[in-house]
Amino acid sequence: MNDRAVSILEQYDFVVERTWKGRGSILFETKEGIFILKEYKGTLQRLSFIAEALKRIRGNGYPDIEEIIPNKEGENACIDFDGTTYIVKSYFNAKECNIKEKTECQKSIRALARLHKAMEGAAENSLLAPKQLPLLREIEKHNAELHRVRRYLKEKGQKSEFELFLQQHYDFFREKAVSVTEKLYQEDLDGWLSSILHDNTMCHGDYQYHNILIEPEHCNIINFEKISVDNPVKDVYLFVRKLLEKNNWDVSLGKELLSTYAEERTLREEDFLQLKYRFSYPEKFWKIVNFYYNSPKAWMSSKNGEKLQKLLEQETAKNRLIQELFEKYW
Repeated sequence: MNDRAVSILEQYDFVVERTWKGRGSILFETKEGIFILKEYKGTLQRLSFIAEALKRIRGNGYPDIEEIIPNKEGENACIDFDGTTYIVKSYFNAKECNIKEKTECQKSIRALARLHKAMEGAAENSLLAPKQLPLLREIEKHNAELHRVRRYLKEKGQKSEFELFLQQHYDFFREKAVSVTEKLYQEDLDGWLSSILHDNTMCHGDYQYHNILIEPEHCNIINFEKISVDNPVKDVYLFVRKLLEKNNWDVSLGKELLSTYAEERTLREEDFLQLKYRFSYPEKFWKIVNFYYNSPKAWMSSKNGEKLQKLLEQETAKNRLIQELFEKYW
């Protein structure tokens, strides 16, 4: 972020004592505490939705989340002369969740369940309610891109070593994506969507370790820019999948994490079904393909090939975990 953005703080009722750079942001200290200034790329309507949802979540019993700070005019954002939109949020002086520390991961999944309970009803009168089941929309979008990149690879002339490797394994993962989608179409998708809308359930949308700041007694949760009206198990999947990838899809760890969550918030049959489809869909392969397609082709990191190789090596372990966790739903 450009240092010039600091001038935006003149539009707020802060006496800034010092500033320093964060991850794509500027942190600053005041007598009231530490805050963060960052660029916001969504619509102002969505920002209003986020701010109101955060207020309701705090009111519903989960206070340890960020707050969007209004400026002197009472607006949630400030727009610079070049059209860039900035927001100011509260911040917590705590360390990120360490995914190598089992106790911190358990604390984080328990905190997620408590957050989800506080999120129930927080999307009242939302103008952003989905018209289609978000899970289906995500998968269809990923499938379209997988199809587009497959065609691109076939038509491409001289191919790099990575492109040849990718093409060699492409159909295996693409067919898996199609198979999962066809099975998903057979579920009660309208009923799942109705359940989301009726219960006003929400998810954080990016529940990753760097958005969980650990303190001895609780977890502070930040970066709600991707918050949405959806089944909360999307967050469960995002967090658990990352841990399982790092632990070669350990079945006992997967069961323990889901059990810890369920101690705080009950998982229904449709929740387990949606988790099954999320874990079964080859999202990691789509991510590798997406990064490849949207990166300069003249420079391609060897890490892409390493990630694909690791994905192939872990496929058996991942399938075993899916089978054992969701055996009754096949």
